[in-house]
Amino acid sequence: MSQELNVMEPVAGRARPKGWGRWRLLTLLMAVLVSLAGLRVITGQDMLTDAGTVRTTLTFAVPIGLAALGGLWAERAGIINIGLEGMMIFGTWFGAYFAWSFDNPWIGLLAGTLGGMFGGLMHAVATVTFAVDHIVSGVAINILALGAMRYLSILVYADIPGAGAAQSPPAPSFPTLNVPWLPEALTPVAQSGIFLLSDVAALIIGLTTRMSALTLIAVLMIPLSYLVLWKTTFGLRLRSVGENPDAAESLGVPVYTLKYVAVLISGGLAGMGGVFLAIVASQIYQEGQTGGRGYIGLAAMIFGNWRPGGLAMGAGLFGYTDALQVRGGGAAIHALLLLLAVVLLVVAVWQVRKDRKGLAVAGALAAIVLLFWYFTTDSLPRELATYSPHIATLLVLSLASQRLRAPAGVGRQWRASRS
Repeated sequence: MSQELNVMEPVAGRARPKGWGRWRLLTLLMAVLVSLAGLRVITGQDMLTDAGTVRTTLTFAVPIGLAALGGLWAERAGIINIGLEGMMIFGTWFGAYFAWSFDNPWIGLLAGTLGGMFGGLMHAVATVTFAVDHIVSGVAINILALGAMRYLSILVYADIPGAGAAQSPPAPSFPTLNVPWLPEALTPVAQSGIFLLSDVAALIIGLTTRMSALTLIAVLMIPLSYLVLWKTTFGLRLRSVGENPDAAESLGVPVYTLKYVAVLISGGLAGMGGVFLAIVASQIYQEGQTGGRGYIGLAAMIFGNWRPGGLAMGAGLFGYTDALQVRGGGAAIHALLLLLAVVLLVVAVWQVRKDRKGLAVAGALAAIVLLFWYFTTDSLPRELATYSPHIATLLVLSLASQRLRAPAGVGRQWRASRS
């Protein structure tokens, strides 16, 4: 085991207390909640933290988070999975078709997951066995999935009322979960408007009412992936394959097998995200309903520094901004300009302490522009509000880029050594 550990992180970092990463994550989440609660009080936009926004955020964040988890599994084993979008498309079609055919959403979940794993298998065969460029293989899977599902829709749904080449009949939904007494007890607190207290109450209500069973399964995949990848021998070996496959092979690690397993799991998670879109988010398969979420999932994974907790925050950021623009439009997004300006000012001060004056000046100027924009307008244009999730994702990625570290062997076309 000590030899295997040497395959991982080649550069030892500064020693940190046990559990430091978890405490840092919890502190950051609390800081975000306090900031949003303060912003709600200052701007009067109650929608920033109400229970409906929490539920809508989950709906938008879950498929992105599942795609990001899929990318995490693949890239931790050294395989770039640009084909997540196509694997999600497989999941949407097969999930909706089998759920409708058997009138059972759980069969649809199984079929959609297997459909995503089929896409993962194709990617693994191309990249692991035949050493095809990872990007080329992923793009090919995306194109293939789009055309193949269009063909199957024409073949299967052509004569079915309410369906056609671009959509399926309605599929049965998953059961919803509710805590029987907690929401009723917390509703008066949530409606009181008390700083932070009402916001926490609204958060709990949003997380304990009308939650789809698949949402709960998807959320549990995040700690499960962490436990498997970081707390088991299997996970250590899989990550060693993504860091240094030559050293891993020399220690007897089955590099090819682990790469296949990782990409199959990656496809299955992406397929599950497609099932969520088809059965939970809309209860119907529609052509193009993935909407680039596979690519956004990759961005969330990079933002999260190839770790489950970080990618969950990235997916949550996109889901939150998307939920705000859907529920509150330009007025709700407009309130975030003030928070963003304050964050940029804090970043500017931090850059001054790091003696990076150029970045500090850029951050300060951007903050001033945002403050001027906020105080001279009352709402964002509808067109700009629609794309606010994408803008927020790009902005956070740019701010976080300096601390990112991809697995050392990711994207490498590896071949076993000849003895």
